[in-house]
Amino acid sequence: MTNTMWMRGVEWLAAAAVDPRSCAWQWDHGEGIALLEAGRFWDVLSVPDRLGLLTLDLLWRPGAPVPGPTLVDTAAGRVGFFLPPDPSGGWAGSGLRYATKGAWVAVPPPYRPARFLEWLVPPDGTGALHSPGALEGALRQATGSLTVLAPLCGR
Repeated sequence: MTNTMWMRGVEWLAAAAVDPRSCAWQWDHGEGIALLEAGRFWDVLSVPDRLGLLTLDLLWRPGAPVPGPTLVDTAAGRVGFFLPPDPSGGWAGSGLRYATKGAWVAVPPPYRPARFLEWLVPPDGTGALHSPGALEGALRQATGSLTVLAPLCGR
């Protein structure tokens, strides 16, 4: 089952590449990272890692759907949430970055990390993405929690 999910995830991600075969080859034989263009199948909202990890934790609620694909970049200290394409990119806030049409995103294959990139929730190949509404609500709740905890954590 897991191998099937990974293969579907590879196919789904590689479909965003200019050359899907080259993308899959790069994952298996190259550096293990492919640059994929946002805006066609998905966009990516990137947030600071503390905010992103808390947000993802809030999205893992009993009875709720499994969160969409989520990527962590440990070198940059960022978490990326894959969302449906939205050319208006209406996301605003301190530290938020939004990648849509014309932006490129570095991604490892769904089945293993590559250097500093790792899937927290790998794509399963179904095309499931984060719900913008659910993500916004979790981001607001996480931001509120971090604001309250900031004086206690020294950050």
